[in-house]
Amino acid sequence: MSKKTLSPRRKSGDAGFRAGTGFFAALVVLLVAGIAVVLWQESRLSIAKFGFAFWRTKTWDPVSGDFGALPFIWGTLYSSFLALLISTPVALGIAIFLSELSPRSLRTPLAFLTELLAAIPSIVYGLWGVFVLVPLVRKVELLLPEALRKTPLFSGPPLGVGMLSAALVLAVMVIPFTSSVAREVLRAVPATQREAAYALGATRWEAIQVAMRYGRTGILGAIILGLGRAIGETMAVTMVIGNSPAVTWSLVAPQYTMAAVIANEFTEAASDLYTSALIEIGLVLFAITLLINAASRFLIWSVNREVKAPAPANAAAAAAREATAA
Repeated sequence: MSKKTLSPRRKSGDAGFRAGTGFFAALVVLLVAGIAVVLWQESRLSIAKFGFAFWRTKTWDPVSGDFGALPFIWGTLYSSFLALLISTPVALGIAIFLSELSPRSLRTPLAFLTELLAAIPSIVYGLWGVFVLVPLVRKVELLLPEALRKTPLFSGPPLGVGMLSAALVLAVMVIPFTSSVAREVLRAVPATQREAAYALGATRWEAIQVAMRYGRTGILGAIILGLGRAIGETMAVTMVIGNSPAVTWSLVAPQYTMAAVIANEFTEAASDLYTSALIEIGLVLFAITLLINAASRFLIWSVNREVKAPAPANAAAAAAREATAA
């Protein structure tokens, strides 16, 4: 039997499609590289003057021309990880309820309302934070015992604006992203995983644990997606964090983030060095984002290797046995 050969026209069409899709894939890489090159070129004046000291210096004094990004790096990472710490249990709880426990009549409306939070502009979250959240946080701060307010974690004036308000706003903004992806991951878990758990005598909660274990790679990806959303947020955080360049563990004290300082001071930069320092902060934010994404990909790859190691049926049985034993 002779092999079928593609006509020259079909071959050229396949080659054109491959070349077109390859061009769009390469375009993304070129775009990222172009952003990095432009940020590097525009911040060369600051890089030449401060070097790597820019990353670890706390001083930010535009009048004397002395700039350091450490307070902004600290504020960005601190607020983002605090928001992740607050939002992850809530988001996973929403995902588990909607995918495993919710009545069918409530599932679609609740999923729609959760996803609707992702469509609200950040400036609206900022206004809600200023008029609703900040007064509530200030009342809580005033109610704190004096002994607690003397600890490093709660030291500072009870202004309402500060790290705690910023972390809470970010947590609310991150929840819909993490919960939506985690919900889809749990829905994609094969029914055989839960059935295997039930066959071994697992309870409903233990069967949910099996499903979460099976989909832990996707759940981890959902959490990291929320972290990326928190790191790059600008307007909502700017309105509630207090905008004071400081490096402190206090949840009460006003602090600053990289995105916020660029948004607040870029139009006020009166010298080339000032502008270059702000652009270098953008370069630092870009580098930190790439490092976090690379670390997250490595973490997901490591977890994925563990998932692929056992056969699916054996994995379900092992997870069910672990849940039952717990």
